[in-house]
Amino acid sequence: MPESVGVRQAQAQRTRRGLLEAAAAVFVEQGVQAPVRDIAVRAGVGVGTLYRNFPTRADLVTAVYRHQIDACAALAPQLLAESDSAFTALRRWTDAFVDFLVTKHGLGAALGSGDPGLENLHVLMLDTLVPACTALLDACAAEGGLHPGLTAYRLMRAVGNLCITGPDYDQADARHMVAVLLAGCRTPA
Repeated sequence: MPESVGVRQAQAQRTRRGLLEAAAAVFVEQGVQAPVRDIAVRAGVGVGTLYRNFPTRADLVTAVYRHQIDACAALAPQLLAESDSAFTALRRWTDAFVDFLVTKHGLGAALGSGDPGLENLHVLMLDTLVPACTALLDACAAEGGLHPGLTAYRLMRAVGNLCITGPDYDQADARHMVAVLLAGCRTPA
């Protein structure tokens, strides 16, 4: 009996993971308001399976972005450990943050939608990513060469504003402008 329960649990975890991966891909292509039917088809399950795992769209959106936010936050200490300088780690982390922001079509609309089920997503982003960025900025400050008074929240807001893409401004443009911003955060040697 316990073995069959374990098999069912493993299958349920695979199904959930498949739904999250499918939703992430569909959100990139169509935004967070994409039809749930498209997500279910991509995951190879029925719509009922999707709703059993994620009863509301807000539950699905939050789960998808929670995983990606956690991965972005976990990258900060990893980059600090493997980079030749704290500023290199900050630059590489900011590149990943830009990728996260630019590829999340509709995330801004979801955050500003007024949907009570999505209110926790903004708090999750702040509670998870601000400390990660703060650790990078603290390491940069300890090495010297960083403008005093720079806070993670302000830097992340500035990066976020530079990542609003449009017809004449794409991910490459956002990356370039964020690189210029980061260069401006350094104090002259």
